[in-house]
Amino acid sequence: MQHFPGAQPARKAIKLVTMLGLFVIAIATVVAGVIEVNKMIVARDVTLADLLLLFLYLEILAMVAIYLESGKLPVRFPLYIAIIALARYLIIDMKEMGPWEAVSIGVTILIITLAVMVIRYGHIKFPYESSGSFDTDFSDQNNTKKDLGKK
Repeated sequence: MQHFPGAQPARKAIKLVTMLGLFVIAIATVVAGVIEVNKMIVARDVTLADLLLLFLYLEILAMVAIYLESGKLPVRFPLYIAIIALARYLIIDMKEMGPWEAVSIGVTILIITLAVMVIRYGHIKFPYESSGSFDTDFSDQNNTKKDLGKK
């Protein structure tokens, strides 16, 4: 059942803009990754900060791929990206930051990690039915129209 029957063109337009945005994000991430790898090759040096940055890029690409495949964005992926970004910041700027700033970043990482654990526990302990993503909604409507035509 569709709540707003006239909203189908708007939904399709939003879906198109979303796909274009994801394409731009994926291309920009790949370009940034290639530039970073090139910098490592030219410098002939790979640091932990470089590796963490590449992990950030991979997480972003994985997030885009999962969204394209399922039409859903797991809440955990942005949290993973935040953890990696904070760890990278902590590693790179450790010498310039004060002790309280370092502790606060560490506590923030811990809080985000606990949030990921709570979310995972909730998904395992209290599973839920598919809530009907954009893709599912479109395919269900198309199948319903086909089924109605057969009767």
